[in-house]
Amino acid sequence: MVKIRLKKFGTKGRPYYRIVVQDVRKPRDGTTIDEIGVYHPIEAEDKQISFNEERAKYWLGVGAQPTAIVKKLFNKKNFTC
Repeated sequence: MVKIRLKKFGTKGRPYYRIVVQDVRKPRDGTTIDEIGVYHPIEAEDKQISFNEERAKYWLGVGAQPTAIVKKLFNKKNFTC
C-alpha cells in the first residue's frame, strides 16, 4: 500500500518536512517513490505549504492514501482528497 506522508528534515527546533509518496513498509525517512511538495511549519502562514497539485491528483487517482496530517495540509490549501 502506498501513502502520501511527511518526511522530516531540518535541525532540532527548526523542522521542515517534504510531502512524499512512500510505501507504508518503509521507515519515515527511508526511500520514497515521489516527492510532491514541502511543508515549513515555522514560515509565515502563506509560505508554509507548497506542493504539486497535478502529482497529488495523480497519486490519489491511482490509490495512494494521505495520512491525517497530510489531509489537513491539503485542506488548508483548498485541495480536496
